[in-house]
Amino acid sequence: MSEPKVAVVTGAARGIGRSIAIQLAKDGFDVAVADLKQQEQTAQETIAAIEAEGRKTFFRATDVSKRDEVFGLVDDAADQLGGFDVMVNNAGICQVTPFTEITTEQLEAMARVDIFSVVYGIQAAAAKFEELGKKHGRIISASSIAGFEGFPILGAYSGAKFAVRGLTQTAAQELAPRGITVNGYAPGVVDTPMWGQIDEEMGKLNGKPKGENLKGMVDSIAMQRLEHPDDVAGVISFLASDKSAYMTGQTIIVDGGMQYR
Repeated sequence: MSEPKVAVVTGAARGIGRSIAIQLAKDGFDVAVADLKQQEQTAQETIAAIEAEGRKTFFRATDVSKRDEVFGLVDDAADQLGGFDVMVNNAGICQVTPFTEITTEQLEAMARVDIFSVVYGIQAAAAKFEELGKKHGRIISASSIAGFEGFPILGAYSGAKFAVRGLTQTAAQELAPRGITVNGYAPGVVDTPMWGQIDEEMGKLNGKPKGENLKGMVDSIAMQRLEHPDDVAGVISFLASDKSAYMTGQTIIVDGGMQYR
């Protein structure tokens, strides 16, 4: 009997994280669902969908800005699900603030959740792969199109997502000799509450009615529609599979043709 394939997905209670967790379950992974304690009830929908695919799962309340909690999450996943193969550092926050108004508190919060958590996730995954004697492993982290091109009123967020790309490239080079690939994904304008918030905050600055800024962003997408969380999940499905075995240090843009690199 073959060993189970096990994945950890942070920020998996809803949105992109939920779609990633469910897609990995469809791909045959048992999945540890991680999110903040206050998202536990929402996460039950993710849990139910994973179980409907016949896979094992559990919810683990995790503050990804805290190193010990990220390491504990990976430990629990390996213990409860019987292995560990894929780490998806998906959790993150967004701040919508004009550059000249960004505060120290905002910078610190952004760094802790969007940068520190990726470092901790990579470290925890690499340590667990070594402990388990794994000859290969997959680490996948969330950047953004804002990590390729700075967006107005998303200064701190853009900076954090640029940082994820740098962390991904560096970790990929250091961990490649151990058979571990480290890649990232960069979603575009996704149909999630985050982009609704961005639309609203932009409206406060430029006076456009609710929905108009979002419509303008959609108009700039070659495929002429909002991105769905499932569009992102398909990319993670590839990066978590053996088909991506020779790819590392890359951050894949999945934005429907909004940017070309």
